[in-house]
Amino acid sequence: MTESFAQLFEESLASQRIKPGAILTGRVVEVGPDVVLVNAGLKSEAVIPVEQFKNDRGEIEVSVGDDVEVALDSVEDGNGETRLSREKAKRARTWSRLEQAFEKQEIVKGIINGRVKGGFTVEIDFVRAFLPGSLVDVRPVRDPSYLEGKTLEFKVIKLDQKRNNVVVSRRAVVEQEYSAERSELLEKLQEGAVVKGTVKNLTDYGAFVDLGGIDGLLHITDMAWKRVKHPSEVVTVGDEIDVRILKFDRERQRVSLGIKQLGNDPWQNIARRYPTGSRLFGKVTNIADYGCFVEIEEGVEGLVHVSEMDWTNKNVNPSKVVHIGQEVEVMVLDIDEERRRISLGIKQCQSNPWKDFGDNYNRGDKVSGQIKSITDFGIFIGLSGGIDGLVHLSDISWDIPGEEAVRNYQKGQQVEAMVLSIDPERERISLGIKQLAKDPFSAWIADHPKGSIVKGKVREVDAKGAIIDLGGGVDGHLRASELSRDRVEDARTVLKVDQEVEARFTNVDRKSRTIALSIKAKEIHEEAEVVSNYRTNETSAGTSLGDLLKEHIGGSQDN
Repeated sequence: MTESFAQLFEESLASQRIKPGAILTGRVVEVGPDVVLVNAGLKSEAVIPVEQFKNDRGEIEVSVGDDVEVALDSVEDGNGETRLSREKAKRARTWSRLEQAFEKQEIVKGIINGRVKGGFTVEIDFVRAFLPGSLVDVRPVRDPSYLEGKTLEFKVIKLDQKRNNVVVSRRAVVEQEYSAERSELLEKLQEGAVVKGTVKNLTDYGAFVDLGGIDGLLHITDMAWKRVKHPSEVVTVGDEIDVRILKFDRERQRVSLGIKQLGNDPWQNIARRYPTGSRLFGKVTNIADYGCFVEIEEGVEGLVHVSEMDWTNKNVNPSKVVHIGQEVEVMVLDIDEERRRISLGIKQCQSNPWKDFGDNYNRGDKVSGQIKSITDFGIFIGLSGGIDGLVHLSDISWDIPGEEAVRNYQKGQQVEAMVLSIDPERERISLGIKQLAKDPFSAWIADHPKGSIVKGKVREVDAKGAIIDLGGGVDGHLRASELSRDRVEDARTVLKVDQEVEARFTNVDRKSRTIALSIKAKEIHEEAEVVSNYRTNETSAGTSLGDLLKEHIGGSQDN
C-alpha cells in the first residue's frame, strides 16, 4: 500500500509541474489506420489522429518505437484521458525557429500556397505567414503563378505570436543574393555576349529577364525578326532562355537583351533574293484597315496595301479578300532594305482587266454597258472585266451642252458608246456617245468650202455680234465689225433675232468648233466680182462702173 501511495504521489507531483502547452517527448506505441498511440510518461497513453503524422504526400512519417515531440493539450479530459497534439508541437517548434530567425535575421523556408488581398499566404511548417505583394521580388511581379507551390526562402520582418501574425519578405532574400551575384555578374557582362536568364515578368512592351543578380529588358522588337503582337507569343514567365546582350550601361546598370540577334538577319540581301517583279507565295499574318501583312519567309513580312489587292475596287475591305493564315501569291513591288519595308501586290498576280480590255478593243470600237454612276463631269459605264469607262460631258452630244444632255440618262440605263482611248497604265478608258453619230460640224465643213456664201438665221444677238443658226445644229459667229464696211457700234442696230442673213464663210477653228462669218467680206467679194465683170464686158455695154456698183449695193440692201 505504501509503495502504491508513493507512486501515485509522484505522478501527482509530475502532473502539477507539467502544464498544457508544454512540449514532451513520447514514444509511439501503436500505429493504427485512424490513430497513433503515444506514451509520454503521463498517467495514460494518448490517442492522436493519424493525420497529424502524415507528410504532404499523405504518407505516415512514424513507426512503432519512434520518439516524437508532442504538445500537452490536457492532463485529463472529461474521460480521464491525457490529450496530446503532434501538430501543436510542430507549430511551437516553428514559432521558436521563427523567433530565432527574426532576431538573428536568418533565412527560413516556406511554400507560397494561396493569394489573399494585398499579397500571398506562405506555409512555414504548420504556421501561416503573410507575404505582401510588394515584397515578392525586387521588381513588381504581375504574374507570380510560377512561384506558387515551390519551396522558397524568406526573411521574417514582423512577428507576433499572441496575434498569430507573421510577415515575411522574399525580396530581402533576393536583394541579398543579388548584391553578391550582381557584383560578380557586372564584371563579366559584355555587349555581344550570349548569356542565360530566366523570364521574370511580361509587359506589353517586352519581358524582364533575370540574368542572375541583375535584370535585363528584352524588348518586344528584339524577340523575333517577324512581327510580335505580345511577348507571350515568344516567352512565358519562368522560361530559361539564351539572350544576346545588345547594350550595357554599367553606370545605370541597365541591360538591353535580344533573342532575334542570336540568328542571322533575314533582311540581309533581301533585294537580291526577291527582285522587284518576282512572284512568290506567302502567308497572311495580320489584317488592317489599310491592307494586310504577308510573311514571305521566317522573320520577313511585306505589306499588301489595300490599293494593290483588287484591280477594280481601290477601297476594298481587306478582310473580304484574305483571312489570317491564308496562303496567297504576291508580287514584289518595292523593297526598302534600310527601313525594312517590302511592298507587295496581290492583284499583279491576277489578270489585269484594263490590259485585257486594251487587248480586245481598239479605238473606234463600239461597246455597250450599264450606267454605273453619273457625276458632275460625266457618265461611268460598266464594261467587261468589272471595269468602268468614262463618257465625259463633252462627249455626250454634238449639239446639246453636256450639262443639259446628261439629264437624258439615268443610273442602270443600258447604253452604247465608242472607245475613244485606252490607257491601261493609268487605268482609264475614255468613251463617247456622240461619236456614234456623224459630226454635224465636220459634215457642214465638208459641204461648205471656205469662202462660200452661206445662209442662216440670227439665233442670238448682242452689241458685240450675233450667233447665226446655219442648220443641223451648227452655229456661225458674226462679229459686229464684220457686219458692214461701215463702222457698227452695236450689232443690235443692224440685226434682229430670227432675221435671215447671207454671209461669207471666212474661217474655222476645229479645236473650239467655231465658224467665222462676215457680211463685210461677202460684200467686198461681190464688188470685186462686179468690177471684174465690168472690165470683161465694158466694150459691149454702155453702162458705167458707178451705175453697176450702185445697182449692186441697192440689191444687197434689198436682201
